[in-house]
Amino acid sequence: MTVRWGLIGASTIARQFVIDAIRAQADGEVVAVMSSSPERAAAYARENGIPAAFSSLNALLDADIDAVYISTTNELHLEQAVAAAKAGKHVLCEKPLALTSGDARKILAACKAAGVVLGTNHHLRNAGAHRAMREAIAAGKIGRPVAARVFHSVYLPEHLQGWRITKPEAGGGVVLDITVHDADTLRFVLGEDPVEISAFTQSAGMAGSGLEDGAMCVWRFQSGLIAQSHEGFTTKFAGTGFEVHGTEGSLIARGVMTQKPVGSVTLRTATGEEELSFDREDLYTRSLRAFHAAIRTEGKPSATGEDGVWSLACAEAALASAKTGRAVTIETGLGASA
Repeated sequence: MTVRWGLIGASTIARQFVIDAIRAQADGEVVAVMSSSPERAAAYARENGIPAAFSSLNALLDADIDAVYISTTNELHLEQAVAAAKAGKHVLCEKPLALTSGDARKILAACKAAGVVLGTNHHLRNAGAHRAMREAIAAGKIGRPVAARVFHSVYLPEHLQGWRITKPEAGGGVVLDITVHDADTLRFVLGEDPVEISAFTQSAGMAGSGLEDGAMCVWRFQSGLIAQSHEGFTTKFAGTGFEVHGTEGSLIARGVMTQKPVGSVTLRTATGEEELSFDREDLYTRSLRAFHAAIRTEGKPSATGEDGVWSLACAEAALASAKTGRAVTIETGLGASA
């Protein structure tokens, strides 16, 4: 069975990564794109070899499609995802799933009621580097994990700035853009859920309208492990990385908080250092393969709807902590699910 995809949003991320990832599947086809601008939809379809272009959500959902990929601005996700579910379409949605975890749970409920697959596009779970780290931890190679650090402060390129730094109503700001990724990646690699967060945010010169363009967070996990993360839009030369430190060793990854299958992972123990090998498969190709398998009831998406609720609840708690100056308990309404 061919999975026929409709794109909700004529986006940069779809053009750069997702369209090719769908087409890389033996059973994947992109058949339609929707943008609120008829001219943009038509141009995007022409430039990317997509047969049909629409300027309304209803028109797209009435087309002969099986699944939708949603990459519009964040405030639109709830309405679009719920409508797609009610139309019987499987839903792969960009993070964050919605503006609030309560709205994300509405999407989850709508997809469950309709019997369609819901996935959250947390691409970093699909990186070979992070999967190698997760496997090494699960195998006990660093003993009991006690601490972690994530370096995920970058420079937001000018062509992506726009609403991310000017529109609170669209879900802008670094926390909803990057902290959600770090929350999900920490949960995935460590195999456990965070329970509490303390956060500071800043506006370092890029963001306006009361939005933050930098954040530093301290996390506490179920096991007692503590982690720190740094997210930002304004650091041109920082580089990215992810470290997990245990009682018997450390995992030190560099250049891995990215959309590309790059970087390195070093295992450091009493016997010395070892470079871990890992696959360099495209992150989005792996994600779409898992999503197609879930449609065939042969597994689940790389990041489920529940994972999307978790990451959004973490971001909400981070924003609440930054506002109040207090540590905030992370509440999802889902229970433990890492």
